[in-house]
Formats: sequence, C-alpha cells, structure tokens
Amino acid sequence: MIIKDKKIDAGKPFDWGKTSLDYAKFRDVYPQEFYRKIIDLGLCKNGQRILDLGTGTGVLPRNMYKYGAKWVGTDISPEQIDQAKLLSKNMDILYLAAAAEKISFSDNYFDVVTACQCFWYFDHNKLMPQLCRILKPEGKILVLYMAWLPFEDEIAGASEQLVLKYNPSWSGAGETIHPITIPEIYKEKFVLSAHEEYPLMVHFTRESWHGRMKACRGIGASLSENEISEWESEHKKLLDSIASEEFDIRHYAAFALLKKK
Repeated sequence: MIIKDKKIDAGKPFDWGKTSLDYAKFRDVYPQEFYRKIIDLGLCKNGQRILDLGTGTGVLPRNMYKYGAKWVGTDISPEQIDQAKLLSKNMDILYLAAAAEKISFSDNYFDVVTACQCFWYFDHNKLMPQLCRILKPEGKILVLYMAWLPFEDEIAGASEQLVLKYNPSWSGAGETIHPITIPEIYKEKFVLSAHEEYPLMVHFTRESWHGRMKACRGIGASLSENEISEWESEHKKLLDSIASEEFDIRHYAAFALLKKK
C-alpha cells in the first residue's frame, strides 16, 4: 500500500509493505519499562477489549498479550498484517488489513484504542468520530511513541545523518523530548487526562541497530533497491568505525491518554 502525504517526507511516497520482513525482525525494540507504563495506567489488562491502530507487525498486542486483554490489530499494509499473524501464532489476536478511518465495529465495543508510532498518519476528521462511536462510555485512547535522540547520542546522530544523505526529504529526523501533539478535533469528544515523556536506553548490536535503521520510513519503506543497497554498505562501514559490537542508544518515550467525555 503506497502512501503519499504532503505533510510527511514532503510528499515522497512510502510503502511499509516493502520493509515488512525487516520490520518484523528488527523493530520489536521497546523495553519493559515502556509496557510497564501502560499497565500502571490500568490499561490493556485482563477483561478489556483493545483496538490497536497501525499495529504493524503486532508489536504491541504480542508483547502485552500476557496481561490478558482481548486484542484486535489493524494496519493499512497487508504485508505488515501477514507478518503480525506469523509472529502471533498460538495467540488469540485478530488482525485485519484496513485503514484506520475505515474500521467497522459495533458501537461501545472497545475499552481502549491504542496507536503506537502511527497517530500522525491518520485523517483525524474522519477517525475521531469513529473512535468515539466504538469506544465504551469513558473509553480511552492511548497514543504512544518512542524515538532515538540524535542530538544526545553519537551513533544515533551519525546514522540519522546518513539517512538524510540518501533521503533528504525524510521528516523523521531531529527528534527532541516533547509531548505528543493531539489534533484539536479530539477536544470535541475527549479530554487529555494524562501524559508523560521520559528518557530510555535501548540496547542494540551492530546488526540490530542497522536493521532498525533500515526498517525506518526514510530507508526501507521509500528508497529503491539500489539506494537501499548503497545505504546499507555505507551504514555498516559507519558502524564499524564508531560503534562497539553492543551498545545502548539514547531514546525517549511518551504517551498521551485521552478519555471519552
């Protein structure tokens, strides 16, 4: 599914299906603290029905399955959903290939809607009324995000600059710690009840960090095969020169919790 949005990467097309194999292998990187924050909010636990929008390869449902919630994951990319199903064998998780704005569930069906690393991709004028409809009274939307900090981490900064060399229009660069931005339209039906931004250290090997970078939107989802090959060769040489075999990368994580009025 090719996506083109002038607000993202200056309109350069991208397709998560192109990088689904790398995404499945290298983007399951959230540390336990990330999930603990969710549980401490009283969310995604036993007895709750959860809809995970933009589920990708099902990272959130798979890692939180043990807490007993009933999960549905949707994603616009069929290839991502295929990987989610493969990685979720023996788990009772329903995955659907569908755009978030076109989801069709009964009124008052879900306790919580989660959206991790994907909230800015949606058409919120269409999505917000849908989420209000399918959420139970006092239902919640949990928006989640994690990113490396290129100005605080040498390896992350160098890798990011190499992405920009091959894809100057990539708009995923230059992250700093800040609250998640929630579109104004949500104020009509929801109230922001909590938010937090906090630093994290995430452990990688050279191979897993290389794979993580390749699986980002700016490389694997948008460049040609030749461009990706050239980037890979240069990135591996870069890591050989600046990184040990294993290392931690400075990140930050954030959440914003919205409650239905």
